[in-house]
Amino acid sequence: MIVHVADPNDPRIAAYGHVADANWLKAAGLFVAEGRLVVERLIQCERFRLHSVLVTPTAHRALTEGAALQSPVFVAEREVISRIAGFDFHRGCLALAERPPETASPELDAVTRILALEGVADPSNVGGLFRVAAAFGVGGLLIDPATADPFYRKALRTSMGAVLHLPFVRLTPWPGAIAQYRARGFRVLALTPRADAPRLTDVAPDQIGPVIVMVGAEGAGLSQAAMDGADVLVRIPTAPTVDSLNVSVAAGIVLSHLAG
Repeated sequence: MIVHVADPNDPRIAAYGHVADANWLKAAGLFVAEGRLVVERLIQCERFRLHSVLVTPTAHRALTEGAALQSPVFVAEREVISRIAGFDFHRGCLALAERPPETASPELDAVTRILALEGVADPSNVGGLFRVAAAFGVGGLLIDPATADPFYRKALRTSMGAVLHLPFVRLTPWPGAIAQYRARGFRVLALTPRADAPRLTDVAPDQIGPVIVMVGAEGAGLSQAAMDGADVLVRIPTAPTVDSLNVSVAAGIVLSHLAG
């Protein structure tokens, strides 16, 4: 359903006045997808109930996935969208969808490779971690209460839509709740820069079995409780002048190694 909008105060698009307000969106049970690629992936995956789409005329012509949508597709000039959203809008395409609960998904019951995030507060890093998880065959993610919202628009955008396809659950208590996965046969591999930890290359990918790869915030790293609960600690050797890697880069290296 195509609806042309010229008035930024049009009540039909009032929700888009809150796209920069993460708390409002969460309270309303919504999340926002930004950019044509991510919006098209949102439409394609069909896992989420679409609220509506808001696009510029140029983006509307390029939005190949929007032609048969039953949800409203609002078309407005860029200047109008910028006034609605409250920031300089240049990506051409926004969409609102109903956010799912952050509870256990049945899809996680069938996976054998999981990425766990502890204390990753930067949404860009969260999005990057979802992206590398998708790239290296991870089946789902576990996140602790302090990790940023994967459905925050910056995280979703940085993930290139991977957040839409990978199931995740926010676990409590943390890290104690990981025990339920260990009881199912998972081994927990925790990444650390500690010099006394075994090198990643000492871990044989074909002997690791079902595995949870656990990464922590840059700087602080994993908590002692998380490392105490791990089966294996590993480090990625780096030059002496480098104290650590970006968490997404580090996770990508580990997951690539395990993927063989």
